[in-house]
Amino acid sequence: MSWTFLILAGLFEIGWPIGLKMAQEDSTRWLGIAIAVVFMGMSGWLLWMAQKHIPIGTAYAVWTGIGAAGTFLVGVWVYGDPTSLARYLGVALIVAGVATIKLAH
Repeated sequence: MSWTFLILAGLFEIGWPIGLKMAQEDSTRWLGIAIAVVFMGMSGWLLWMAQKHIPIGTAYAVWTGIGAAGTFLVGVWVYGDPTSLARYLGVALIVAGVATIKLAH
């Protein structure tokens, strides 16, 4: 169950940067802030639950890896962030690192 909590925490980690991005626009400022706060709280709570049985270093690396890779993909797909082979390679390295940490656990 701890790994389920950790994966969900990583997915919620993607939500708060999206909320902060939404808050950049006057028309969605307060909605974006609310989304960021809710997702941040849920992500933190799920990470706390996961750390009951997963070492802190492993949990944190997986949590931030999911958040970083997911936020990158949302940025590209939704917000038109720039892409290049090197940027995708960097994200692939993050995913490979997270997978290695999980497999080594």
